[in-house]
Amino acid sequence: MYEVRLHGRGGQGTVLAATILAAAIIAEEKFAVAIPSFGFERRGAPVAAYLRMDTREIRRMTNIYRPDCIICIDPTVFRSIDIFGGIRAGATLVQATGRTIEELARPQAVSTVGLCDAVSIALALFGRAITNTIMLGAFARTTGLVSLGALQRALEESEFRDAGLEQNMRALQRGHDETVVHRFSSEAAA
Repeated sequence: MYEVRLHGRGGQGTVLAATILAAAIIAEEKFAVAIPSFGFERRGAPVAAYLRMDTREIRRMTNIYRPDCIICIDPTVFRSIDIFGGIRAGATLVQATGRTIEELARPQAVSTVGLCDAVSIALALFGRAITNTIMLGAFARTTGLVSLGALQRALEESEFRDAGLEQNMRALQRGHDETVVHRFSSEAAA
């Protein structure tokens, strides 16, 4: 079982991103479950969502405490909470940031990092920092665990099908195309 924890802020679509990602994984004939988590339930407060994926049925519906992957759709949320809490050795980080890999603090357990300047992309496409679909594209590029095509089909069937679909399709594509992936050996992790 592969476990993903998504971090963002209220109003950025973190929970919706987990739902779309689960739909895309299911479309590729795997099993997935998205689990929302609501804390303060206010715009701007830290929000987490969880996703499990496997090749067989998933019954566990709890929060994820030992993730294989962290998707951080907000570049500032790490200042409020420990997004790396409990990560497994060899973990993957998919981070919304305009920083370079040299400028980021990376826990030793993280061996793959996908960096995407999602806020700049979102501002160009939407005029506001809504980065969820951009970061789904970044996840696909970084991990290869879901195809861009499956994510596009899931978007078409999501709440975006009635409004904003074209923009979100562009966001998904740009997130995929503009993500820079870095891989590290466990000994080289800083």
